[in-house]
Amino acid sequence: VDGIVVLGSGFEGAVNKVRGGYDLNAGGDRFVEAAVLARRYPDARIVISGGVGELLLDGEDDATTAARLLTALGVAPERLVLESRSRNTYENAVFTRRMVSPEPGETWLLVTSAFHMPRAKALFDKAGFPTVPWPVDYRTTGREGIGLLRDNPLDSLQTTTLAIREWTGLLAYRLTGRIDSLFPGPAG
Repeated sequence: VDGIVVLGSGFEGAVNKVRGGYDLNAGGDRFVEAAVLARRYPDARIVISGGVGELLLDGEDDATTAARLLTALGVAPERLVLESRSRNTYENAVFTRRMVSPEPGETWLLVTSAFHMPRAKALFDKAGFPTVPWPVDYRTTGREGIGLLRDNPLDSLQTTTLAIREWTGLLAYRLTGRIDSLFPGPAG
């Protein structure tokens, strides 16, 4: 593994800006896994791609917070590549590719939430940045079915909201030409 790209959106940016910490949100598994992968692949560069994604709230960008967290967990700062301008997944892909200029034959892992991986992978592919999906932050067991009594209703509502957001994003990016496939597969 030559590099690990970790997409942002796993921190509480407004809290971290004020308090200088590294408070995680529901997507924080991305950064826990980044620390684990950094130990597993000690020669890999670690790219944190994530600016301030909030439109209304003022917060610290995820790249800055991640650098503070990962170095506190023992990752050498010289291994980190910080992309802090992106505001969405399309910009993550485009800006990160420009920063690291991946070479043919290199292996780059793409770390993001499992529900977000299809859209992220499709955008990185379209940007000309081949990656190996490394999904984290699973929100379901994979055995759920359709029906009100299958899960806690609040969890079901949150999962449905995430699914609608991702499907809408896939459709919008496909219609605008930002991705080539509405349902990209792992090999794509």
